[in-house]
Amino acid sequence: MTSAVTRHWRPRSLLQLVLLAFLVVMLPLAVLMIQAGQALSELSRLADVSARQAVEETRRARSLGALALEMERGARQYAVVEQEGLLDIFDERLAEFRQLLAQQRLLLPDDPDVAALEEALGDLAGLPDLPLEAFRARLSDFLSFAQHTEAMRRATNRRIDQRIDAISARAEDVQVRLWWQTAALVSASLVLMLLVTRLIVHPIRQLERRILGIGSVGGDAGRNARPLKGPAELITLDERLDWLASRLDELEAQKQQFLRHMSHELKTPLASVREGSSLLSDGVAGEVTPRQREILDLIDASGRELQQLIEQLLDYNLLKHGRKLHIERLDVATVVKEVLAKHRLALDHKEMRVSCFDGPLTWAIDRTATARVIDNLISNAVAYGEDGGVLDIRARPLKDHLMIEVANSGEPIAEEDRERLFDAFYQGRVRRKGPLKGSGIGLSVAADCARLQEGRLELVDDPRLAVCFRLTLPFSTPLPESNDERPTPAAVGEDARKDIS
Repeated sequence: MTSAVTRHWRPRSLLQLVLLAFLVVMLPLAVLMIQAGQALSELSRLADVSARQAVEETRRARSLGALALEMERGARQYAVVEQEGLLDIFDERLAEFRQLLAQQRLLLPDDPDVAALEEALGDLAGLPDLPLEAFRARLSDFLSFAQHTEAMRRATNRRIDQRIDAISARAEDVQVRLWWQTAALVSASLVLMLLVTRLIVHPIRQLERRILGIGSVGGDAGRNARPLKGPAELITLDERLDWLASRLDELEAQKQQFLRHMSHELKTPLASVREGSSLLSDGVAGEVTPRQREILDLIDASGRELQQLIEQLLDYNLLKHGRKLHIERLDVATVVKEVLAKHRLALDHKEMRVSCFDGPLTWAIDRTATARVIDNLISNAVAYGEDGGVLDIRARPLKDHLMIEVANSGEPIAEEDRERLFDAFYQGRVRRKGPLKGSGIGLSVAADCARLQEGRLELVDDPRLAVCFRLTLPFSTPLPESNDERPTPAAVGEDARKDIS
């Protein structure tokens, strides 16, 4: 079995399988976390770079505006005071403006205002060489120069806004992508979880079926199961179940052999005892005195009870091993009265008044199983009923089932005994009347015979009598063997009610 399992790689233990399941289920989630971290890192880096560039470009645009203002102020001051130092300051500010404008052109390569400023710088660079009057006439050029500088600043702000919008759009794309990745990877984790759960649950269910098969009648279902595939602990448990099944088969065979031998060993001397007591009662060995006949009657009654106990034990063993049904249409009243006749002497001895329904009441039943139920219920009434009491047997056919009730007077069954009343070998608080102690399997055999016919046996409340058992049998369809028709419930019910006392 182990070689068949190891053809494909599988975890060698349940612990390995659980750890592998954890890793497999966490793998998609780990991938999701890594991708989410990378996306957030990229967005963070992009935002940081863009923020730095925006600050730098904004500062440069402001510096250009300030330099343009200083250049104009210096030129106008020179035109008034005619101080040569002011021209040196003008040249320095012009050089700074030219340098910053070259950097700004990288940001706005196609901007017309930048081109206009570059051209204006060339014109302004020649101002210091002009005569004072020409210098003063060119001061009006600073107006257009300032306008182009302001236009360049606004263009810089628009470019920064576009970059921020692009970052926002990228962030939304990353968010949508993360949502899709989350849905896909979480779904993959759920699928992997289901697959791994099946790897764990499937062998456990196989073991459950094996156990149910071993516990079923015959145990064949557990023996014919496919080899278990799973962790080593479960395979070992499956092998232990194989050993347990074989061991139970051996014990079952020993039990059946013991019951067969016991029944033979008990019935042989019991037959001799009953035959001897019968010969003595017939006066073969001489005339019997009333006192001796009383003792012989006691021996004969005890022998009958012992024989009944042996038959109950054999019936219990037979029912536990799946006796087959033989359904046929019979008069239920005839079957019940045949069983009742076997207990006539015991009923007369207890002076019990018997009331039984009359037929015909045709129903599809198994004669042997139904007779065993009635026999055990009457025996139970004889054993536990009161002397001089009442035994009432009644039947009531309905649309799709038949109810047979066996009720007797006496001590009611205690509430604590009702739940286990039909358990094998269970004996309640009420003591059996007579010299022999019961086996505790009579009602269990009766309940099994009822279940064998897909019916049920139950203890019900009766308004008149202390103990009442109800046997419910469905209307089974037997093999075609006669032209008998199923009786109508109304017609049979009238006959049954008419003969119940």
